[in-house]
Amino acid sequence: MSKKKIAVIDYGIGNVQSILNALENLNAETLLTNNPEEILNADGVILPGVGAFKTGMENLISHNLISVIHEYINTGKPFLGICLGMQLLLDESEEFGNTKGLGLIKGKVKKLIIDETTGERLPHVSWNEIKEPVKDRWQNSILENIPQFSDVYFVHSFAASPNNEEDILATCNYGNKDFCAAVKKDNVFGAQFHPEKSGKIGLTILKKFIDLIK
Repeated sequence: MSKKKIAVIDYGIGNVQSILNALENLNAETLLTNNPEEILNADGVILPGVGAFKTGMENLISHNLISVIHEYINTGKPFLGICLGMQLLLDESEEFGNTKGLGLIKGKVKKLIIDETTGERLPHVSWNEIKEPVKDRWQNSILENIPQFSDVYFVHSFAASPNNEEDILATCNYGNKDFCAAVKKDNVFGAQFHPEKSGKIGLTILKKFIDLIK
């Protein structure tokens, strides 16, 4: 059986080697690229990223990747945003003033609310549990068959706040408040956590993404 071809979008933000290593470990053919033809011809596409929302959008624009991403998603093939890559899926972010995002999922990226009196700090850097917000929400998604309350690895200060509750695939609690840890809308998925740094559970999630490819 031929390998699934996964394009990891290269837009000059974040170390992506761990993602490439994880995908290759799962027997996928991986390609780090910002070439429109290579992205559109891929079986699955991952938008990685760490850092500021504004910088991420500026880099996507400077590489002429906005229309390419929309065109790819219109093919119906699976698309996954990781960490900053998930946040960029939304309409806008309040980080460093309002910055428009890709507009693929309605909503806004907001700063996590913490209580410093209890010792909470930003960024939220830790292993933490993800929860299924509604029974069977994880079916036919990257989290299908993942055990409830699985620990995954987070590094962030901002989180997505989708307008539509049904777009929230998973939640996580920090500072006694739940935030959106993963999203799903049609063929578009997002993970605020880093599956490539989340051990066996993370590899299972990436494998499920590959398995969603028809």
